[in-house]
Amino acid sequence: QVQLIESGGGLGQAGGSLRLSCAASGRTFSTYVMAWFRQAPGKEREFVAGISYSGSSKYYTDSVKGRFSISRDNAKNTVYLQMNSLKPEDTAVYYCAANSTIVIAIPRTSSGYAYWGQGTQVTVSS
Repeated sequence: QVQLIESGGGLGQAGGSLRLSCAASGRTFSTYVMAWFRQAPGKEREFVAGISYSGSSKYYTDSVKGRFSISRDNAKNTVYLQMNSLKPEDTAVYYCAANSTIVIAIPRTSSGYAYWGQGTQVTVSS
């Protein structure tokens, strides 16, 4: 069982920055593919960014490329999402997700992740 706890959400201004953190339980964090998803009101949950076991591979959805950066610290069992140049359309609940199976590519759909955090609200004002 993997438990994920997000932190770092809140209110940001357009053009500003926020950093989200997700702390994971367990001794095998380095064997998890990690990802961030988000869900805005009235919309489906969407993939934002994912990172491989070692952090050598990363993938971003087009709308955040060049603005968001995902990273991980396996010694601290933590994954981060650095969000820069925020836009009002980034407003959503952000979820951390973990995949503990062996995968060839970073899953980009919700079904690819078995473990989820409770979510953290990010609100960007214009």
